[in-house]
Amino acid sequence: MTTEKQLLAQPKKNYMNEGQLAFFTTKLTTLREEIKVHTTSIMNELSSQEHEFDELDIATNQEENRMRLRLLDRERKLLPKIEKSLTMIGDGSYGYCAETGEQIGLLRLLIRPTATLCAEEKNRQEHIEKGYRK
Repeated sequence: MTTEKQLLAQPKKNYMNEGQLAFFTTKLTTLREEIKVHTTSIMNELSSQEHEFDELDIATNQEENRMRLRLLDRERKLLPKIEKSLTMIGDGSYGYCAETGEQIGLLRLLIRPTATLCAEEKNRQEHIEKGYRK
């Protein structure tokens, strides 16, 4: 298995070669399974909580549950992005910007393996969004 260091040391002409695609397939598949296990764990924690009668304990539990639910929601939203990325690996479009067709870059994909936009395009879109929010 290729390491991140080995991946980054490869020449740019080897971008999204078979080894790199295998690396990201493994990374995404592992992430998907970790999220499924973590989601199940959170759901079990939420359903098996004991009822508290002290107001401070109730407030603490409510805050902890709120944080767990936010994390659960975030992870559930990530699952379709992972599936989309795995599909893109299969069709050969993984690693390329959905808007410009440029390489997203290995470093960006290591940080965010579900990225579909290169950094420049993402920055451009965020800049436009900021203009609409004002």
